[in-house]
Amino acid sequence: AAMSRKGGKQLVDSLTRSSKHFNKTEVECLVSLFDTLVAKATSDFAGVGFNRIVFRDTLHSAFGMTDDVVLDRVFSIFDRDNDGCITVVEWVEGLGVLLRGTLDEKIKYCFQVYDLNSDGYISREEMFQMLKNSLLIQSADEEPDEGIKDLVEIALKKMDHDHDGKLSFTDFEKAVRDENLLLEAFGPCLPDIK
Repeated sequence: AAMSRKGGKQLVDSLTRSSKHFNKTEVECLVSLFDTLVAKATSDFAGVGFNRIVFRDTLHSAFGMTDDVVLDRVFSIFDRDNDGCITVVEWVEGLGVLLRGTLDEKIKYCFQVYDLNSDGYISREEMFQMLKNSLLIQSADEEPDEGIKDLVEIALKKMDHDHDGKLSFTDFEKAVRDENLLLEAFGPCLPDIK
């Protein structure tokens, strides 16, 4: 917001060059939205960016994303330098993948969302956590956790190509390439098409 017109134009030009997914008009709109969000954010990052709360509210209202665990993971992926603040570059680049990413970019993004502890694997526990948050199992006969455990085992059977009981990025990527619907196998972390 506190940017000169010349500085603003240079920023838009630079982001348009670095963004593979947006044209100049779209970048201008995203920067303008960013400025609005920064102005709304009363935080330590005044003028530089906005925090997790503004980010979550925005993704919630824009894309209907409601799962707190997913939103926290998405924030972490956007916040590349891990300083708790989304800068304009992180904003435009993050939305590029979220809204227009190639299959490769989306596979990498979804894997990062599901890899809750960022150790390079999606473990049984992580699958369980993600599925537990995203599914509402309503069955009087069955303990809900049992149904989720069954789903985890089905997912592993289908996706764990090296049979080590967890999904590496290679396992995940191969499974999604074979069957694109598995991209969001452990919960919705991409906006709806609309």
